Amino acid sequence: MSNLNQEIKELIISSLDLEDITAADIDDHAPLFSDDGLGLDSVDALELGLAIQKHFGFQLDKENTALRDSFQSVATLAEFVQKMKG
Repeated sequence: MSNLNQEIKELIISSLDLEDITAADIDDHAPLFSDDGLGLDSVDALELGLAIQKHFGFQLDKENTALRDSFQSVATLAEFVQKMKG
């Protein structure tokens, strides 16, 4: 697992107060917002978006239609963060 994936998993757990989950429990490719994955909801999406912005130091463009696709899984989120960091 890449360091960025691990960092994102830990950010998800801490920012959403997921006490019963460890980073090892989160599959890199499992959907974040589906019952097949973590089962996060829209409030979680907002909190995670804010945590990503604060932690990695960039702004999310709410008008970007591809932004939703970037939050599909830890793997897609890591790709997005790498692109944003340049």
